[in-house]
Amino acid sequence: MTSAARPRVRTRALTGTLAAFSLSFGMIMISGATPASAATWPTPTNSQPVSSTISVSGTRDGGMVRYYGSGALAGDDQEEGQDPIFKLANGATLKNVIIGKPGADGIHCEGNCTLQNVWWEDVGEDAATFRGGSTYTVTGGGAKKAADKVFQHNGPGTLNISNFAVSEFKTLYRSCGDCSTQYTRKVNLNNIEVTGTGSTARLVGINVNRGDVATLRKITILNDSGRKVVPCQKYNNNDSAGTGPDSTNCLYSSSDITYR
Repeated sequence: MTSAARPRVRTRALTGTLAAFSLSFGMIMISGATPASAATWPTPTNSQPVSSTISVSGTRDGGMVRYYGSGALAGDDQEEGQDPIFKLANGATLKNVIIGKPGADGIHCEGNCTLQNVWWEDVGEDAATFRGGSTYTVTGGGAKKAADKVFQHNGPGTLNISNFAVSEFKTLYRSCGDCSTQYTRKVNLNNIEVTGTGSTARLVGINVNRGDVATLRKITILNDSGRKVVPCQKYNNNDSAGTGPDSTNCLYSSSDITYR
């Protein structure tokens, strides 16, 4: 929801290749899948408009249906306070879902949650916001066309992101810089494919003054000869506090980042 990313500039350019559902689903869910597999985007089995937020408890399997906002959920800009397409109760799992355009505020996790093989074709305000709980898991899937953030971490705890593809974005993960209640947060990135666009983007933005910790492993960055993608951006709340690996907050080394 809120973050330090200002000003907000929306860029739109279509990349990626659509492929058959059976191929994309099978590849992305394999543990340790190569980064090339993660970039295979699924073809939706159907499309469904959503005019009011869908509440999820337990497990919901979307069957690779594309859900998109309509009516009150038809927003796709960066206006704060939009409602999500899905709201997940504590302990809920949402899997095999495509969120299309308009994407509104994507997904809200009210507690611990799992997002499995979820794809955002055109991120609205944010792709997903993590509000409460202690452990959140994003495994498989991908997101593109995020003019600001993909994942917004407002609550406490640890977000684990693995086997995920991201392109046309400004920030993949942001620990909230100005929430009314602040926490020490952690994020773990593993086996992430990133496609650069020639403009500055950040994989993670963390608050070092709050003791946040980001761990990056098996990051592959494509189309970034100018090294515009910043692996780890440090903030003191909303004020920039440097970049790069260290032994306290940004835990990675040059061997964890592969450029292709």
